[in-house]
Amino acid sequence: STGDTSAALSAYGAYSGIPTIVFLPHNKISIAQLVQPIANGALVLALDTDFDGCMKIVQEITRDNSIYLANSMNSLRVEGQKIVGIEAIQQLGWQVPDYFIIPGGNLGNVSALGNGLLMMKELGLIEKMPKIILAQAENANPLYRSYLKGFKSYEPIQAEKTLASAIQIGNPVSREKAVKTLLAFGGVVEQASESDLANACAKYDTYGMFTCPHTGVALAVLEKLAASGKIEKNSSVVVISTAHGLKFADFKVSYHQEQLPNILSRYANKPLELPAEADKVARAIYDRIK
Repeated sequence: STGDTSAALSAYGAYSGIPTIVFLPHNKISIAQLVQPIANGALVLALDTDFDGCMKIVQEITRDNSIYLANSMNSLRVEGQKIVGIEAIQQLGWQVPDYFIIPGGNLGNVSALGNGLLMMKELGLIEKMPKIILAQAENANPLYRSYLKGFKSYEPIQAEKTLASAIQIGNPVSREKAVKTLLAFGGVVEQASESDLANACAKYDTYGMFTCPHTGVALAVLEKLAASGKIEKNSSVVVISTAHGLKFADFKVSYHQEQLPNILSRYANKPLELPAEADKVARAIYDRIK
């Protein structure tokens, strides 16, 4: 896991008395993601590799079924994720949006979203189907590259470091299911640069959100496709947010301190350091709110 699945699994295991084992890429996830399974008493194995390397090891370890595999290779895990689209449409008063935008790394969430929507249509809960847009970080974009070729070919890549660490995956195991879903839903795959995802996070935080960098990828793709006209004006769009920004507080702080390498922080909001003098404090306040 790159963090979120392991946090959920370890919490459930602790509550239920089930021993849990977590494979994580060493020094490639946030402290907040790492500390959750540790706090819940899981056996945490920090492997000197990336997510794709962890996936190879976990497949070997669980091959004899003596250990239950609970990541997105498990079809029951993907079944549970169907609730994402179902609850989104329920919260919209059963009105189907024109588009869903979902950030993807290992890509199990793409087929899960599609399966939930298909189930709703089969049950007669909805009539029309939305389009699904997959958003990938430019530094970890194997399916985007395949999409540019009409999905006729696919090559795994070595994912480069990205602020969206949970989708820093170069060889997603759920690729085939994701492609099938995207084709069925008139899907699009688009990418976002590191600068775009960081600034999208900061921009939408000013609307009262506290977005994670993976959601930033999806928001940057939303703006990119809207600007190009590929998402039509007045379309209804649901952006799937995949984690809470508090798990990436260091990223947030570095952005506002303008310390992220090669990124111009367009929405940086540094604290004003002032002496404890009322007139200078008042002047600073009124200068800002004029």
